[in-house]
Amino acid sequence: MDITKDIKYVGVNDHEIDLFEGMYDVPNGMAYNSYVILDEKTAVMDSVAEGFGEEWLKNIGNVLGGKAPDYLVVQHMEPDHSANVKLLCDKYPEMKIVASQKAFAFMEQFFGENFAARQVVVKEGDKLTLGAHTLSFITAPMVHWPEVIMTFDECDKALFSADAFGKFGALDADEDWACEARRYYFGIVGKYGAQVQDVLKKASGLGIEKILPLHGPMLTENLSYYLNLYNTWSSYGVESEGVVIAFTSVYGNTKKAALTLSEKLTALGCPKVVVTDLARDDMAEAVEDAFRYGKLVLATTTYNNEIFPFMREFISHLTERNYQKRTIGIIENGTWAPAAAKKIKAAFEGSKDITFAETTVTLKSALNENSAAQLDALAKEMLK
Repeated sequence: MDITKDIKYVGVNDHEIDLFEGMYDVPNGMAYNSYVILDEKTAVMDSVAEGFGEEWLKNIGNVLGGKAPDYLVVQHMEPDHSANVKLLCDKYPEMKIVASQKAFAFMEQFFGENFAARQVVVKEGDKLTLGAHTLSFITAPMVHWPEVIMTFDECDKALFSADAFGKFGALDADEDWACEARRYYFGIVGKYGAQVQDVLKKASGLGIEKILPLHGPMLTENLSYYLNLYNTWSSYGVESEGVVIAFTSVYGNTKKAALTLSEKLTALGCPKVVVTDLARDDMAEAVEDAFRYGKLVLATTTYNNEIFPFMREFISHLTERNYQKRTIGIIENGTWAPAAAKKIKAAFEGSKDITFAETTVTLKSALNENSAAQLDALAKEMLK
């Protein structure tokens, strides 16, 4: 695949994988992207996951026509992008390896050697000239590992963005970019919004015309759309107006309350209501929706004087990703000692800019006239 006259795609599609990073459902597989820059000197940009080494080497060989690459640029040492670094190094013993100092330390950990005689250590602002193409390096610590660099090709105005701007799904998957990119971002990068903001500021003056990530499609048109989404996501802004209702239910009474609230919100003109059953629906999609919309209702039972386990897990996913700038409503259920509301509020004590609705809906076993009135009040409050 030609990206430009000199930049060629040599990555692979993985349709065997079921869970990415051991927990994210990827029914449409994953792409592990790698690129070659052809010039007076040639550079391979990143590796691919274990199990795809021979396919990757064949792709590189086809592009280089049997010549040895001069450089391997390692932007990110996570194994889905670095598993075959040593394979390429063994095949081409004269090839230099370009990476951050910390990346070479990780190579020692993964491969038992750091290729000391072949290292080209780069830091913020360093450049590497291939001929017509000059590569400028941008450090991107914690986006989303500490060793990460990004690379800007000044000739073709292409940003090799490491894991940033990536998405779930193989390149031959026909699916909406934003949905799977959002789920990917908040699942994997979401905690590090401040660091993403720093990188966006560095990149803002580069005149980028193409974004070439390590997962998902190459972005060559309408870049402002992708950059604006990343700015919203990394600043924890509200992307879409609406209310997410996330519930857990033992015997169906809490579910009934959640669905009743959904009906009331819709009747009052709420632009979007998303209802998710945390015990059955994809947890990563629930997390994605919680960050996408500005308001969240948590409906759950008291269980062992604690929050029901699936709800507790969901809240943990939110708080460890710096969930903030949101309004949260609560529906709690407890036959003899409802305590979920108190526990939920305590779980968000370390979160920034969280506003709890004044109305807490309390069920004691099932909906009654009093709790139904509380649902009315909560619906109106969530739409203010």
